[in-house]
Amino acid sequence: MWVDRVDWRHRAGLYARLARLDRPIGNFLLLWPTLWALWLAADGLPHLDVLIVFILGVLVMRAAGCVINDYADRDFDRHVKRTRERPLTTGAVSEREALLLFAALCLTAFGLVLLMNRLTVLLSFVGVVIAATYPFMKRYTHLPQIHLGAAFGWAVPMAFAAQTGAVPSIAWWVFGATVIWATIYDTQYAMVDRDDDVKIGIRSTAILFGQYDRLIIGILQLILTGLLLWIGLQAELGVWWYVGVVVGAGFFVWQQKLIWHRERADCFRAFLNNNVYGGVIFLGLVLQFI
Repeated sequence: MWVDRVDWRHRAGLYARLARLDRPIGNFLLLWPTLWALWLAADGLPHLDVLIVFILGVLVMRAAGCVINDYADRDFDRHVKRTRERPLTTGAVSEREALLLFAALCLTAFGLVLLMNRLTVLLSFVGVVIAATYPFMKRYTHLPQIHLGAAFGWAVPMAFAAQTGAVPSIAWWVFGATVIWATIYDTQYAMVDRDDDVKIGIRSTAILFGQYDRLIIGILQLILTGLLLWIGLQAELGVWWYVGVVVGAGFFVWQQKLIWHRERADCFRAFLNNNVYGGVIFLGLVLQFI
């Protein structure tokens, strides 16, 4: 019995690693735009049940996305320094176990969304398709970061639908901002693995942009800043929103400094800094409605 208990704990730990529960940064990067959308849709604090469902849904779907990503990349990850010790790559978790875990997480997320209205449920089917296909895009296009942005951003129209029963035009502006933001930070993330990805044939915006990576990231950061200012005008937000956007722009300047020499560690630090960026934008929005 003791052996079984230890084995169960060991398996649970492996599944947790597969779902990246030990690396919560992805949870926050997915959560921030979802919270932006909920607060904008509600003009302040959203309904408690909607807030709880979306927070739990973010955690569950991010875990599911990590599992299916590792399944898709199981033959590539062993060739990349950062990923060669992942449970599926080393064989500690089988392909069957990974698919079963992915299915269980998706069913859990669907159970949560069933608590919302019909429009939200219908939108969730699109979200699952986007999330499930993202990991395979890096084989066919140099723009998987945009696909990731769509997967992360699809919670935005769902949040508006759950809170208001409709998806107004401003929801699509926020969705667009999320796609651009994800392209920024996931390109920084891809810069960490660029040398390995080139060798094994994985595609990314970091490879596509090449020597212009810092410039294009900077342009996207300017576009995102302008888009957030536009969203503030459309939603008739006040000074705190704009303070948050300006402070966020300061973090973008810091990220440019970090990626200047394209060092792996500094590119990863720039990626991580986006968590603070998303939090600052949300803080400005919360202060706006107090």
